[in-house]
Amino acid sequence: MPPGPSPIGQATRGTTGTNRLRRVDRWIARHPALRRAADAYVVDLGFGASAVTTLELEERLHRARADVDVLGLEIDPDRVSRARAQLRSVRAGRTPFRADARTAFGLGGFEVPTPDDRRPAVIRAMNVLRQYDETEVASAWSCMAARLAPGGILVEGTCDEIGRVATWVEVGPDAAPRALTVSLRLAELDEPSIAAERLPKALIHRNVPGERVHDLFSSLDREWARAAGMAAFGPAQRWRAALEALAGAGVPVTARSRWRLGELTVPWSAVAPR
Repeated sequence: MPPGPSPIGQATRGTTGTNRLRRVDRWIARHPALRRAADAYVVDLGFGASAVTTLELEERLHRARADVDVLGLEIDPDRVSRARAQLRSVRAGRTPFRADARTAFGLGGFEVPTPDDRRPAVIRAMNVLRQYDETEVASAWSCMAARLAPGGILVEGTCDEIGRVATWVEVGPDAAPRALTVSLRLAELDEPSIAAERLPKALIHRNVPGERVHDLFSSLDREWARAAGMAAFGPAQRWRAALEALAGAGVPVTARSRWRLGELTVPWSAVAPR
C-alpha cells in the first residue's frame, strides 16, 4: 500500500506524565458529546512521548461508556512505535491498565486520519498548539473540527506539568469556539489567575488590560480574595463563594455542578479577543 499524505502539523515537545490530563479527562467523561454519541469514538491528538495519557483517557471514559474506542495520534513515527510497544505490554497484562483496553495508536496530525474514515465524537488536543503562532490556531481548529461527527466536540487546551492547572476551549464541528473552562487544584491555591500562564494559544497573549480574558481573571482574583473568610470551610467552599459573587456581578459563569471540582466555565463570548 502506498504511503498516505504527510501528517499536518509539527511535532510537540512530547512531555507527558501520569495523571497530567486527569482534569480534562473527567470533564470529557461527563460531556453529552460523549455520553449521547451514537459512536463513542475519541481521538487523542498529539499524545507525546508516552502512551500513558491516551491509556488513562480510555480508562476514565470507559467508566462512562464501556463501548468507547480511543485512538492516539502522533506526528512522530518513533512515538507511534513506542506507544504500540507499550500497548503490547498492556495486552500482555504487564501494566495496571486493562489488557483489553479499547485503544489503538497511529500516525497523524491535524487532518485526524482514522480507520475507515470513522468520525470521532471527541478530539482531545492538549498541549499541542502551545508551540504554534496565534495566527495558526483558527486553521488548526478548522482542520480538526472538520473531522468531527455531528454533535462532536474538539477539546483544545493546555495544562501544567503535573495537571494541577488546566484550561481548555470547547470547539464545535463548525470550528467555532463555544466555551472556556479553567480547572484548578484548589488546595494551597494562591490566586486563580495562575491559570493565565496555561491559557490556550488563542488566549494566552490576550491576558492584558482591555481584553475580556484579563477582565475575567482580574475579577476572579478579586472575588477569591474577598472570599478568604470561607477558607475555614475548605477551599471548595471558598471557590464556590467566589464564583457566586462573579455570577452575581453579571459574569456568565456556567456548569455550577462542577464548581466543587475547582472548575470555572464561561461562554466564549465572555473571553473572546477584542
